[in-house]
Amino acid sequence: MNGAKPKPLLRTLAGERLDRPPWWLMRQAGRYLPEYRALRARARDFVDFCLNPELAAEATLQPVRRFGMDAAIVFADILLVPMALGQKLGFGEDGPRLEPIADSGDAARLRADGIILGLEPVCETIRRCRAALPEETALIGFAGSPWTVATYMVEGGGSRDFLRVKSWAYRDPEGFQSLVDILTEATSAYLAMQIAAGADVVQLFLHRSSARLLPITYLES
Repeated sequence: MNGAKPKPLLRTLAGERLDRPPWWLMRQAGRYLPEYRALRARARDFVDFCLNPELAAEATLQPVRRFGMDAAIVFADILLVPMALGQKLGFGEDGPRLEPIADSGDAARLRADGIILGLEPVCETIRRCRAALPEETALIGFAGSPWTVATYMVEGGGSRDFLRVKSWAYRDPEGFQSLVDILTEATSAYLAMQIAAGADVVQLFLHRSSARLLPITYLES
């Protein structure tokens, strides 16, 4: 660990039993905190907030300063990936809204080469957080699972019944698989970028039906 203090989260993930288990919160931005609300007011909209490394790093660090968690979770959103691929993304009072993808022709117009440039601000956020965090505090990066992100892309936002995406998947499984393949490659590249930028742990976010975050790999800094 290059002389750094051992990170409790990484020790636990490696199979070590600690006297006190490491703790953090899955959604840790602290949106009820007054300091977060003041920070949020400085951004034009939520996408701008996520892609502003100065603001996003501060949103990541605020809860750790206040509560002393054993890990920080980078402030970002799973729908930054489809945005980087070229899908229009916005956030309203009712949540995220995307221009729906209806078929394999729409999927073919996605630009995989936009991932590195479009998501570089998230990596800069990670670098800033890594430099500011205590040595013993781990940094968690994340992305949405390909299926989860695909549902938002096809439905155009959140959904209770997922009728559009299930209809496409059953009607044209090969076409739908083409979208999943694009997302799998893009998500893998994005998580690798996060690790290279300094994330200790990267996770895949699944739907509420799975109701958990799954760590898929981790590196010690």
